[in-house]
Amino acid sequence: MSLTDKVQQDMVAAMKSREADRLSTLRMMKSALKNKEIDKRAPLTDAEAGQVLITMVKQRRDSIEQFTKGNRMDLADKEAAEIPIIESYLPKSASEDDIRGIVEGVIAEMSETGLRPTARDMGSVMKAVQAKFQATGLRADGKQVSELVKAALASS
Repeated sequence: MSLTDKVQQDMVAAMKSREADRLSTLRMMKSALKNKEIDKRAPLTDAEAGQVLITMVKQRRDSIEQFTKGNRMDLADKEAAEIPIIESYLPKSASEDDIRGIVEGVIAEMSETGLRPTARDMGSVMKAVQAKFQATGLRADGKQVSELVKAALASS
């Protein structure tokens, strides 16, 4: 079952069980997925749908920060409640140790083919690390991956 179908199915279940907050979030998710599908003019793959949901989580985190600054805790709490619902449809998030292990593994692989990568090779290392994450099915925050790659390359 595709991610879009799962959201639709859970939306119907939330309607039947009268879970207003969950239903509201699921409707928002379905709308975002449908808009992306319309923009693409083709059905979304699960990876593309996942990217839409990751973007939604980032937007919620930014909104929480802004609402907190604006002293609107009611709105910040609403956004915070939506994040776990959206994240439940995403693949498992990698821990910092998992990320560090993959970064070190990629650098070791690149070192076997010749010279050890330096800070100048950050782009190629990041590309290889992101490909490795996609292959494993884990998801990782790009900012955190970038920081760990930078630290690993700096120590070489």
